[in-house]
Amino acid sequence: MLPDVNSLVVSAGRKKTTTNDLIVIASLVDRVPNLGGLCRTCEVLGVRDFVLSSLRVTEEKDFVSLSVSAEKWINVLEIKPFQLVEYVKQLKLEGYTVVGAEQTASSQPLNHFTFPKKSALILGHEKEGIPVELIQHLDVCVEVPQEGIIRSMNVHVTGAIFIWEYARQQMGLSHVR
Repeated sequence: MLPDVNSLVVSAGRKKTTTNDLIVIASLVDRVPNLGGLCRTCEVLGVRDFVLSSLRVTEEKDFVSLSVSAEKWINVLEIKPFQLVEYVKQLKLEGYTVVGAEQTASSQPLNHFTFPKKSALILGHEKEGIPVELIQHLDVCVEVPQEGIIRSMNVHVTGAIFIWEYARQQMGLSHVR
């Protein structure tokens, strides 16, 4: 039996309610400026929960300077990387589609992907991406179509593109402030 998601989660406290059901999981991201920028993007576009590997990162200078206080207005949760497989399993039991932002042989292009209302987006480590043992538990891998020679984007940029696309698709179904 899987533990209840609430038994895994350390939370900074519920800060606002949103009609969006997007959870952004950034527990694998370790560069503090990327996390601060992602937090700001999550708040601006009405993400339900922003998941980090440690809540302590929200106190770091580089995080605060990029988040511009967004962590005070959204739900920030702590899920350690070793807890991600169990967390993903629990989210799936709760009806979430777990989407990995990752380039794989079977990735779908983002411009052809329709986000279900209840979606959890997993962002990978800046260099290694999403570990294979976690990819096995995802429902789908989706990638941003690219034309350039360089085959990757900054994780904050990738996350922002995915979050915007989710918000754009859901605008007809819910209010994005």
